[in-house]
Amino acid sequence: MSEEHGFSLDQLMELAGLSVASAVADAFGSTPLRVLVLAGPGNNGGDGLVAARHLAHWGYRLAVCLPKQTDKPLYAGLRRQLERLSVPFVPVEEVLSAPLHEQYDVLIDALFGFSFKGVARPPFDLLLTRLTHNKRPTIVSVDLPSGWSVDDGDVRGDGIKPDVIVSLSAPKLGVRAFAGRHYLGGRFLPPGICERFQLNLPIYPGTAQCMRLW
Repeated sequence: MSEEHGFSLDQLMELAGLSVASAVADAFGSTPLRVLVLAGPGNNGGDGLVAARHLAHWGYRLAVCLPKQTDKPLYAGLRRQLERLSVPFVPVEEVLSAPLHEQYDVLIDALFGFSFKGVARPPFDLLLTRLTHNKRPTIVSVDLPSGWSVDDGDVRGDGIKPDVIVSLSAPKLGVRAFAGRHYLGGRFLPPGICERFQLNLPIYPGTAQCMRLW
């Protein structure tokens, strides 16, 4: 889509991250909540970093954890933007050192996108295990809960159970049985894409960057 329709990766990431931040604001209001963003090294993590920047500008109390560093220039720029806003970067060891629900009100799961397959490796496995505990912050998953199958969802039944999912561009088959709050974001698909893939998407209201599906 990037080449064919003239979008660059950073443009798509910016629009996706803004959608995620808008959904968080819609779901939880303007209260200055304590928000932790778990951002992986792929595009899903980049969406999370963009969302963190917008939420920081909107007054939320942000912290970011990058379990695996990447030297991609795009991510270096996103990190620098957050550093200039004095958003703290928290190491994995610190995140795991105390119960998450005592440290944060909302956790944004931006670890893995829909292309992830296989078994999570350290330290991602420890983070995912911690997110399945009964006592944990409210979880918002970006596009697809980390570790879920894009087509079949939480196949093994022991994965993350998010409270909110923000699907990007179009909902994935794997979230069709999700019973929590479900938002759609990524308001940038041209009509040709929708026609080609037979996407029957709802119409966003007004100037909204996200909309609640259920």
